Amino acid sequence: MTQENIMLSIKGVNKSFGGLKALQNVSLEVKKDTIYGLIGPNGAGKTTFFNVITGLYEPDSGEFVLNGAHYEPTAVHEVAKSGIARTFQNIRLFGNMTALENVMVGRHVRTKGGVLGSIFGSKAVKKEEADIKARAMELLNYVGIGQYHDYVARNLAYGLQRRLEIARALATDPKLLALDEPAAGMNSTEKLDLTKLLRKISDDGTTILIIEHDVKLIMELCDEMTVLNYGEILVQGKPDHVRHDEGFISAYLGGH
Repeated sequence: MTQENIMLSIKGVNKSFGGLKALQNVSLEVKKDTIYGLIGPNGAGKTTFFNVITGLYEPDSGEFVLNGAHYEPTAVHEVAKSGIARTFQNIRLFGNMTALENVMVGRHVRTKGGVLGSIFGSKAVKKEEADIKARAMELLNYVGIGQYHDYVARNLAYGLQRRLEIARALATDPKLLALDEPAAGMNSTEKLDLTKLLRKISDDGTTILIIEHDVKLIMELCDEMTVLNYGEILVQGKPDHVRHDEGFISAYLGGH
């Protein structure tokens, strides 16, 4: 596989907390325009690995390459600047802002207008603000919640809040969208709608890395996946390969 086809390449990640080895020599490669899953039993290290990739935890060692360029996962904002946008298992919206305002905040990381421009309201800054608002509205429509643009975020139904969080992440124009259990707390209808949305995002050219407890959803949604167990790689590959792996069946499904 040529490196031009790889969006995210991670090699030899180790992470310890005191005497506990949380990750041991973990590596993966995510192809461009695909959906890649990261799963494992509770305590397997998948959340730690996800947090290392996105800059929440600093690794003890490892090599990180995004779209052919090295990046250092030392801080969340630096990782975001490199082109990775993430959501969290616990929704982190600005509850008292409208849906539109939440997405506009996400969009502001790509703005050029300085503080003085904002204060004095230069023509360029006003034009940029109008563009930000238009793009934010476009993204709300894209994820299917445009009609709720003026709703205060905390008043939205849970499934709609999840969509809003994805729209805000997309507002940063990420190369890689990293989703932390986006289906958590959703009913079966909401999960089906989420699956359709994520496929659309992938088909439209944004690579997705997803961590999820719902094995059925991951198996149906992902092109490839990594299964972790006790901080080490248990198995990697396409869903069909993974689901028939003896180690996966034993560790993840209790041997059934």
